[in-house]
Amino acid sequence: MTQAPAATRATRRQHDREIVMLAVPAFGALVAEPLFVMADSAIVGHLGTAQLAGLGVASALLTTAVSVFVFLAYATTASVARRVGAGDLQAAIRQGMDGIWLALLIGATVIAVVLPSAPALVGLFGASDTAAPYATTYLRISSLGIPAMLIVLAATGVLRGLQNTKTPLYVAVSGFVANGVLNVGLVYGADLGIAGSAWGTVIAQWGMAAVYLVVVVRGARRHGASLSPDAAGIRASAQAGAPLLVRTLSLRAILLIATAVAARLGDADIAAHQIILSLWSLLAFALDAIAIAGQAIIGRYLGADDPAGARAACRRMVQWGIAVGVVLGLLVILSRPLFLPLFTSNPTVKDTALPALLMVALSQPICGVVFVLDGVLMGAGDGPYLAGAMVVTLAVFAPVALLVPTLGAGLTALWGAMTLMMAVRMLTLLLRARSGRWVVTGATR
Repeated sequence: MTQAPAATRATRRQHDREIVMLAVPAFGALVAEPLFVMADSAIVGHLGTAQLAGLGVASALLTTAVSVFVFLAYATTASVARRVGAGDLQAAIRQGMDGIWLALLIGATVIAVVLPSAPALVGLFGASDTAAPYATTYLRISSLGIPAMLIVLAATGVLRGLQNTKTPLYVAVSGFVANGVLNVGLVYGADLGIAGSAWGTVIAQWGMAAVYLVVVVRGARRHGASLSPDAAGIRASAQAGAPLLVRTLSLRAILLIATAVAARLGDADIAAHQIILSLWSLLAFALDAIAIAGQAIIGRYLGADDPAGARAACRRMVQWGIAVGVVLGLLVILSRPLFLPLFTSNPTVKDTALPALLMVALSQPICGVVFVLDGVLMGAGDGPYLAGAMVVTLAVFAPVALLVPTLGAGLTALWGAMTLMMAVRMLTLLLRARSGRWVVTGATR
């Protein structure tokens, strides 16, 4: 009578250890990403509201330019982890090298598009005449770091798939510190203004990419994996990531619509939205740490032909997601009065942001479930379903968000629409998780 509960407790402890071992370092690495933007926001915000509004538009565009290709990390993590589970480390690292070469090709293409079209892209967001020049300057300079950011994504996917989240943590922390020092020195010391912030970030990003390349190349040589580009392998990586690209494009469309709506509400609203979005991204990445653990663990279990282990790990990670979401929501509520002065001294921006932050806090348990299940299904290679589910979510969110300025509502209503979006995502992901159709074992899906 007591053996089954004891076995269940032992299994939970095993999963807890695995989750903590992978998620805690991943949390530090993931938090560093939005901290780049938050550091820029804190430094640029004290230059003036127009500069912060310009940064808000430019950073949204840059994040989109990079995040649409986040499949370089997600798909690589899943495929590498499956091969690790099957015991083929050479094939695992070779798969990762294909992703890195694909990242370089995509990065060069994105720069060629963004540099000449920066003013037009800023104009699409409806930025004010005072904010637009700052947005254009920041966008053009920062675009030079896009290839580095994509290399970081692909190389991070390799290491996560190898069940190594500590190295990405060390690199991310070093990059964040370098970014902060460079930004302060160039913005204020060299008196370069918003351009100095952009240059500091670009330098830090290329430094991070260089470190990752050294680590991955050493691993490839140790296991006898080829470093040369392989057309078939690069093409296979692109094909595996295509559904996740659709999924991410839909998600980025949601975030872009939200930023465009906020920009049309006024400079104070877009400035407040930039601050809130920075916090929301920080919270999202914190929750995504459990999802990263899910990608690596689920991929390994499925690669090792252990569907029961994959299902049990999924259940435990959902419990973690809910608990962490509740804690984060409470922290946001308690820290609201202390958080905003870090980014702005403008009372109008503060008053606009305060009620919207409460909406963000209330949505965190929902976000916990969403991010965890998103990671589980990515680890299972269930990209086509994730793509379709996100398209449905976009179709629900877009008309609701676009009604906000038409109805004369404000930023809080916009973030209410964001909460609705997360609720729709949770429903679609729960339906898939309970169906069990994502459980496909083997070294490849």
